[in-house]
Amino acid sequence: MNDRALRVTLAVTAGIAGAIAAYLVVVHYRADALVCATSGCETVQRSRYAELLGIPVAVFGLVTYVLLLASSLSRRPAAIAVGAGLALTALVFAQYLAYVQVAVLHAICVWCVAADSLTILIAFAAVLRLVRSEGEPAV
Repeated sequence: MNDRALRVTLAVTAGIAGAIAAYLVVVHYRADALVCATSGCETVQRSRYAELLGIPVAVFGLVTYVLLLASSLSRRPAAIAVGAGLALTALVFAQYLAYVQVAVLHAICVWCVAADSLTILIAFAAVLRLVRSEGEPAV
């Protein structure tokens, strides 16, 4: 994959993951019932793990995906490095939350799994972009 393809992959996947996070934020603040194929979404979203420092985890996700989308638009080495670091941090946090769903809550949120799956692809593309950009002149 060339840099353009990696940038498009990052932008599209971050945009979709951001839309999922935005939906979860809206549902949280409007207290609407989640559209979900299982009861797991409600269980996860109403758990104590759904907030961090009193802020819904989905808000952190939304901000992260917006920043990842922004990093995909830049060719600057610093933006590429920040994007890769942010993507790896998001991946680790997503894996922690997946563990909590399975091992602690015994419930699966399909929206979370979808966003987590996209985060895996985002992290792969962001790190690959960083590795490929090393040694290239700054644009």
